Amino acid sequence: MEILVTLLIGALAGWLGSMIYQGGGLGIIGNIVVGLIGSFVGYWLLGRLGISLGSGWIGAIFTGAIGAIIVLVILNLIMKKR
Repeated sequence: MEILVTLLIGALAGWLGSMIYQGGGLGIIGNIVVGLIGSFVGYWLLGRLGISLGSGWIGAIFTGAIGAIIVLVILNLIMKKR
């Protein structure tokens, strides 16, 4: 059950990040991957800055979305150079 919840939070965070950052659509699998990677980036970055968006699902989704936006910006910078 925890894996399903993690995938759901990753998908929501990736979708929210792609809505805020108007990049190319990545689809559901791409949103899950970006959301999961973004969650790690968001928790690491916000932890370094001493910022907490709360506990629970809402905090996890917002933290993942912030990280997903950062991941999408980096991906777009890399893809534009090619």
